[in-house]
Parts: sequence; structure tokens; C-alpha cells
Amino acid sequence: MVKVLVENVSKKYGDTYALREVNMVAEDGALVCILGPSGSGKSTLLRIIAGLLPPDQGRVYFDDVDVTDLPAWRRNVGMVFQSISLFPHLSVYDNIAFGAKLRKMPKDEIDRKVKDLLRLVRLDGYEKRKPRELSGGEAQRVAIARALIIDPSVLLFDEPLGHLDAKLRESLKFEIRRIVKETGKTALYVTHDQSEAFAIADYIYVINKGVIEQGGTPVELYENPKSPFIAEFVGNTNFLKGKVIEINRDEHVAKVLAGDVELFVPMRGDINIGDNVFIGIKPEDIKVSKQVDENIVKKENRYVNVLEGKLLKKIFIGPYLRLEIVIDNLEEPVKADVYGEDRYKYLSMNEGDKVYVLIHKSVAFKHS
Repeated sequence: MVKVLVENVSKKYGDTYALREVNMVAEDGALVCILGPSGSGKSTLLRIIAGLLPPDQGRVYFDDVDVTDLPAWRRNVGMVFQSISLFPHLSVYDNIAFGAKLRKMPKDEIDRKVKDLLRLVRLDGYEKRKPRELSGGEAQRVAIARALIIDPSVLLFDEPLGHLDAKLRESLKFEIRRIVKETGKTALYVTHDQSEAFAIADYIYVINKGVIEQGGTPVELYENPKSPFIAEFVGNTNFLKGKVIEINRDEHVAKVLAGDVELFVPMRGDINIGDNVFIGIKPEDIKVSKQVDENIVKKENRYVNVLEGKLLKKIFIGPYLRLEIVIDNLEEPVKADVYGEDRYKYLSMNEGDKVYVLIHKSVAFKHS
């Protein structure tokens, strides 16, 4: 297993930075996701780690070895791309064996490795099939086996599920995690899909406009976003504009005026009275009710903010029901998601019905 370290890496195209002073680490045996929107620089970063692009500044290390100036073929990396470039005229067996044959491995060793990898990717009995006889998911598993045949120090994935339909993506992402963990390889995985990254990663770096915005475990990123971009990108967040009018430093709570609505939010150390803030509230952290017993709310001490509004829209999305609620003097409707059996209760509600919004959790970010 190998530890991958990226130190102060920058890359420019003309006057535009694709990457700016990027620092990141993938520990031995970790599956690390590089998550970001299109054009954020994540694939550029992966290609620099692979040796397919030179950085303009900074260094890349595999363990204690500086590989920055080594060509790709000397770094011993296995790479799986979005476009599955299997050789159409070769069988599954020969596609997987291709890299080993180039390295002139003994024939019996190649045979053993190919059979072991077919079992690993759950394609036993597929040796003689041609790529045209495979589904998209099967072809991508062959591509993973082909990347593993050379026993790479590091395994790199560049949007490997981007071309597949939703159902295949859902199943194959867990297969990729299983395969990586069974091999014990250090892996870096590029994706723009937050749910994909959260499902498979040990650690995630979120990149935006060539800069690492935040790194953390899936839980850390979700529970403690450090910027509005992170809060929005790793979830679906309501943002309310407001101004801090009071601070209780003993309880680490700030009172914020949004429109003419007063809200209490957890206080961050850099927030002061008079600051303009965005209040971020995730739809799943909101409870919607037709009536509210204030005594129960105070007893539970979970819902700090209780607001009255009117139902604007309801959208059934299968696993959850999305409600949009208009609250007087707030610029945008508040989105709330209802899960489980409760979502069916709200289907009978009508647009315009009075409802109460009970906010379970929120976070505040300063803005100018």
C-alpha cells in the first residue's frame, strides 16, 4: 500500500488557474474521493497524480518518493476512465491480461492473475466473451480488473460511472468500494456526484474553481460545512439572508433577523452582532406540522425555531415528499423533505393550507 501526498500543486492554462496551491493526502489503503462540479479542476488533479500532466508548481509523493518528474509508466498506477476503452477484438481474458503481457509476465502467472481478478470482479465464466457481449457495468468491471493486473501502487478512477444509467451506477459504486477494499489498494476517485462520493469514500476533498474548499469524512462534511458552497454542494440547502442582532456566547447561539422573522442559530466564533449572514437549513432538518403544541416543543428542546407559513407546492419523489412553504417576509419558499410513512399523510394537504415549520438544525455563514 502507498500513501499519496500532494503539496502546493498549481496548474494554469493561459492566465486561468485550473488548480491553485492544492494540498491533499490519501493514506495507505484509503479510498479518497475528489468531489466537485464540472470544470472545478478535479480531473486535472487526478491526471497530475497519474503523471499524465505536469504541474506548474508543487510536488507529488508516493510514500516518501517524489514522483513529480516521473512519467506515468514509471509511477505504477492503474487508471479507470469514464469511457470504457476495451479492445473490441479481444476477449475479456485478453483485455484483462493486456498490461501483464506488455510487462512480459510469465504465462502461468498471467493466467492465475486473470482468473483471480475475474473472481474478484464477479465475472467468472466471462473469459471468452467479447466487449460487445457485455453490459455497461460488466465492461467497467473488466476495465477495473485490467487496471489491477499490473498490481498498481495506486488505483485512480476518473468519473468511472458517468456513462452508466442510474440503476447501474447505484449498484456498481458499492462494487467499486468492495473491490478496492478487498485489494487493499490506495485509491483516488473523481466524481461530481455527491451521493456517489458519500456512499464509497473514507475521506472526501471538495474542490471548487481549482481550490480545495474543505476536506473531511462524509459525516464531517455533511454535519459541519465550512462555507455556503459546501453546504449546497453536499446536500440541498435552504439559504436565508439575515443580520445578527443578538449573541448569547454562553449558549453559543445567535439571534438573526431574516426579513422580520427572528431565528436562533448555532454561533460560529467569527460571527458578531451586526454581521450579515446566510442561514443554511437542510430540508431533512425541517419538520412540517399542521398544528404545534408549544409545550411539547419546549419539552423536546430540539426545534429552536417555529415558523408559520402556507403550503405552496408538494412534489412526490418516491423515497421522500418535497414540500415548499411560503413564510411571510422571507424572499424564497422554504423546502422541507418528509420521509417514511409520514410522507403519505401530507399528500392530502392542499396548496394554501396553513402549516408550521419546525427547524431542527441550522448553520450560519458570514457574507459581505
